[in-house]
Amino acid sequence: MIRAAMTQFPYIADHLAEIRAEIAKAAKGAERAAADVTLIAVSKTHPVEAIAAALAAGQRVFGENRVQEALEKFPPLRATHPDLELHLIGPLQSNKARDAVQHCDVIQSLDRAKLADVLASEMAKQNRRPKLFIQVNTGEEPQKAGIAPCDVDAFVVHCRDTLQLPIAGLMCIPPVDQHPAPHFALLGKIAARNNLSGLSMGMSSDFIPAIQCGATHVRVGTAIFGKRG
Repeated sequence: MIRAAMTQFPYIADHLAEIRAEIAKAAKGAERAAADVTLIAVSKTHPVEAIAAALAAGQRVFGENRVQEALEKFPPLRATHPDLELHLIGPLQSNKARDAVQHCDVIQSLDRAKLADVLASEMAKQNRRPKLFIQVNTGEEPQKAGIAPCDVDAFVVHCRDTLQLPIAGLMCIPPVDQHPAPHFALLGKIAARNNLSGLSMGMSSDFIPAIQCGATHVRVGTAIFGKRG
């Protein structure tokens, strides 16, 4: 599969090299180490062969929006690449929590108390504890998931202290019609006062300002794989 994938998607290796160079440049400009920024290749809607091409180019961290799609694509890839790391970056329904806990290494879309309770229960049942990022609705957009900034502190206490969940950091998706930097800065302030080191922020169009604002994880899809299938 790997050889066929490299032939079918020859541009992916070049795109990854370009993105890694941009990450290194942005990190250097912010007086940070490039190694402190994890590139998540967002493979949602892209075929297994495209992921295989990215694996051949050395990429090991991937992001998927839907649990079912992840289950369809990643188990055979894990068999040949056991160091692969899978992040769920899209909305998680409570009835999919069991599969998410079983198959994902990181869940970045913890956005409500009910889901926190279900994840705590599933982790106890499975004795498996994927890292969690709390999604923050920094723009307080009514159509978008996430905890309101004013409610994050209390939610962190509930998740981390009461439920003993492995909260690794915060995640946000800024409003499309606003400059992202203020939202990234806000997420960083909330994380700092809650002693959380993980900041998942920045996508194909804005990962450079995200790194400048302290992002530890950037979620890049289109710039690597091209437009969604």
